[in-house]
Formats: sequence, C-alpha cells, structure tokens
Amino acid sequence: MNDIKEYKYLDEAFYKSVKEVLEQSRKRIYRNIQSEMVLTYWQIGKMIVEKQGGESRAKYGDGLIKELSIQMTKDFGKGFTISNVKYMRQFYLAFQKSHTLCGQLSWSHYRLILSLEDENARNFYIQEAIDGNWSVRQLQREIHTFSYQRYLASKCNHDVVDDTAKKEPSFDPKEIIKDPYVLEFAGLKPDSSFYESDLEQALITHLNEFLLELGSGFAFVARQRRFDMDGRNFYVDLVLYNYKLKCFVLIDLKRGDLTHQDIGQMQMYVNYYTRELMEPGDNPPIGIILSTDKSDTLVKYTLPLDNKQIYASKYMLYLPKEEELQNEMNKQIRLFNEREKNK
Repeated sequence: MNDIKEYKYLDEAFYKSVKEVLEQSRKRIYRNIQSEMVLTYWQIGKMIVEKQGGESRAKYGDGLIKELSIQMTKDFGKGFTISNVKYMRQFYLAFQKSHTLCGQLSWSHYRLILSLEDENARNFYIQEAIDGNWSVRQLQREIHTFSYQRYLASKCNHDVVDDTAKKEPSFDPKEIIKDPYVLEFAGLKPDSSFYESDLEQALITHLNEFLLELGSGFAFVARQRRFDMDGRNFYVDLVLYNYKLKCFVLIDLKRGDLTHQDIGQMQMYVNYYTRELMEPGDNPPIGIILSTDKSDTLVKYTLPLDNKQIYASKYMLYLPKEEELQNEMNKQIRLFNEREKNK
C-alpha cells in the first residue's frame, strides 16, 4: 500500500478499513457458497435415495446415478461425475438429518470424512476441523496420521488435538510426536532404490511441507550438523527447534529397519546437545529416528523406562491404502491395550 501516499485525498488508514470490509465480505460470500453447495448436494442425495425407493435399492441406483451424471454434466458442466454423484447419495445416508451439517466445512471436507466408516470418528474430525479451522489438506493429514486413534489412546484428552498456541505448554514431547509420518510430498517411490541422503535432500527441497507434517512450532536449523568428539566427526541429519517445547529436535533418517545401534547413536547426539549446546531457558533436546520400519519391543528394551528424549517413528512414502490404515489402527489399539495392562 505504499502507492497510497501518492494520493491527495486517500490515506492509508482509510483504505485499510475499506479493504478489510471488502475482504470480510468476500470471505462471507465464499462461506455462503460452500454452505449452499453442501446443502444442495445433501438434497440431491436425498432425492436419489427416495427415487430408488430406499437405501437398499443399490442396483437400480447405479443406473439412475449414471444417467443422472450424464444429464447433469450436459446441463451444468464439470463436477457431476458418477463417483461424485455417488458421494452425494452416500452423503445423505451418512447425515440424514440436515441440521447436523456445518456450513463451515466444504464439500471437499465432507468427501474426506465420508471415507470413515466409524460414525464417532466422523463426528470427531468434523468437530476438530470446525474448532481448528482446518483446511482440506490438513484434515487429510490428520485422518491419515490417526489423530482420532491418538485421541482415544490418550483417554480422550483434548490437549492432544487442541491448539496449544494460547497456553504455555508443558514439556511433553509425546504430544508432538507422530507415528507414522507421511512423506508423500518427497516424491520418492517406496519400491525404488534410494539412499538416506536422497530422502534428506527431498525433505530439504520440500521443507515447508515437511515442517507442516511434523506439526506446529517447528523451525529449521541445519542439515548434516557436525560436531567433534575425541577427534572424530559426527553428523546429525537434520536439526530443528520447536518453539512450543523450547528445545532442539534432532532427526536421524534410516532407510531400513531400526536397530539398537541407531538408538544408541541418537542417544549420544541428544547427550551432546544437552551438555554442550543447550541455552538458558531451553528444555532438554529430543531425538526422533525416522525409519521405514521399527520393532516396538526393541525400542522398549533399548531405552530406559523414564525416557522422555528419544523417539522412534515410522515414515511412509505414500498415503496408505484402506487395508493398511486398518492394520495400522489395529496395531495402535493393541499397543494401547498393552500399555493399559502394564500400568
């Protein structure tokens, strides 16, 4: 707005007020459009189900949906593919009471939520998306990183998913550690041959996406950070700082399975940063080892019982299929049950 100073009658403060009114109006218009679209697609889904004679008339519905898609595309253009019209039908069946719909969420939000069979999980993500003002991409990330399962595993503690920006967080690294991390943005194929350095370079190239996947409060510090010990050089793959936890976060990347030597190496890195590089006011650094697979038993017996600094997480190079998601969810539930038994 520097050019405003060149005008005779228009000052910067007045224009800022006008601009704010216009921007707020555009946001309201966009929200209204999204809200109307959601309600319209719900109504179309309701009409399809009623035309079929009920939910059970699926075979008849396939023919109806195909013909409806063709005609709607002719009259209204793109956006009415067979799959999208099927989603409208599914949408109505999942939310048969229109008052349960929220105008703050877009059709794209609801399409993601429809992929969840568990009604409780759907309600959870709807509420969290509303409260957190999640984008579609953020909602997708939260679903694929099992936020709902982590919420259940925390005994329904909302601090796990609530935005902690308004309060001073306690030093509990477990609240920011995900397992697994989805690194699809890196562009590496799971079945291809690549080195750990390739993964590191891909994460640096897509640094914004990587920090977003890690969570809130992360800032990049360095890659291949060197330190000397008795004439030997050691390198930490990635060094970050988390402003919410107020601590360094050291990341080590592993191409294959996690070994106890990897854990020991990270323990050394963390010890060095704790004793040599912590600043006044910092919390103890934490280390995250990212590997393609890990043995929870190995991690359990390698680390001390009171461990709060070393964490091991899997990373995935693609968004998992539904079956893989189910297997991962079952695994998390089993681990949760085991932890409850051992208490």
